[in-house]
Amino acid sequence: MIHLLLLIIYLSFISLGLPDALLGAAWPMMSQEFAVPVSYAGSIALIIAVGTVISSLLSDRLTKWLGAGKVTAFSVGMTAVALFGFSVSREFWQLCLWAVPYGLGAGSVDASLNNYVALHYASRHMSWLHCMWGLGASVGPYIMGLALAGGLGWNQGYGIISLIQVVLTVVIFLSLPLWKKRKDEPGADGSRTKPLTLKRIFGIRGAKEVMLAFFCYCGLEQTCILWGSSYLVMHNGMAEEMAAGMASLFMLGLTLGRFLSGFVTYKMNDTNMIRLGQGIIAVGVLVMLLPLGDMAALAGLVLMGFGCAPIYPCIIHSTPDHFGEENSQAIIGVQMASAYVGICCMPPLFGLIADHISAALMPWYVGAINVVMILMCERLNQKCCAKCKENCV
Repeated sequence: MIHLLLLIIYLSFISLGLPDALLGAAWPMMSQEFAVPVSYAGSIALIIAVGTVISSLLSDRLTKWLGAGKVTAFSVGMTAVALFGFSVSREFWQLCLWAVPYGLGAGSVDASLNNYVALHYASRHMSWLHCMWGLGASVGPYIMGLALAGGLGWNQGYGIISLIQVVLTVVIFLSLPLWKKRKDEPGADGSRTKPLTLKRIFGIRGAKEVMLAFFCYCGLEQTCILWGSSYLVMHNGMAEEMAAGMASLFMLGLTLGRFLSGFVTYKMNDTNMIRLGQGIIAVGVLVMLLPLGDMAALAGLVLMGFGCAPIYPCIIHSTPDHFGEENSQAIIGVQMASAYVGICCMPPLFGLIADHISAALMPWYVGAINVVMILMCERLNQKCCAKCKENCV
């Protein structure tokens, strides 16, 4: 039964990734059909991000009320409905409307699932599960591409992904008896602890540091994803067609790195995995700064992808050890919210730098974010690792 539930959780993480890159893949055709500027995709992405932040902050309250299984099922169902809404939209404002449940569903399932795995499974599963997210994020655009190439249109691409989400929703609802609480889980004795307010969360020792670390990590990751291709074109003079393909090396490094990280966790704890990842990112930055042409830039992107691989899953997995199981859902909720704020803020900030100064500054920008992340993670270790020293040294 335990293995069946784990399989369902793996499928849920693939489901989380499936819609993430759909908008980018379909938008060139969608923007023409809706007769809106290409830049309007940013409005939809912003609505989704705001919804995700809100639902992440509410995840502690929702999970204490419904339990992780029901929150996951309802959230995936909400995402399925939103994707179906996208598929039948005929006006731009309708896309904006359906983006609301899309964001609300994505944030809830992300925070709830991550906390459930952090409480119940070993660190290797967290790494492999986030590898599955990368698989889903890669398969989603592929499905959309097949729909477009087959003449089905972007509507049917969204419809196919929506149908997959509906099937998964049914599977999760049928699996709810498997999501029973362990005897040692908070609230398993029938008591129901009150959800933590934001004021109380901010007062928890180390909470501010872990939030800023997450803000930095996701800002760094998304900056590499969004601006990697532009850096190769504007700084290295690489042809646009080649740069578009080569920039995907970062995601390849990220996904492969998470697969390999699961095996490395047999030998290293979460704290040292995070340090290893941050060190590899620093090496990737240095390689990109070397005047060795295209190969150095590409190698740097791959290294930064490898470096990013263990950081997100290991910060999440260490949350119950750092803050206690009774606080982990609330802390992971604000971590998810911080992550999406970082995604919204840091890549556009570099866009301004690239516009007004130079895209060649990307390695310096990423390096500076990495330094702040390292400082925050080490401060977190100093504040929170006394009670879990055996897990953090």
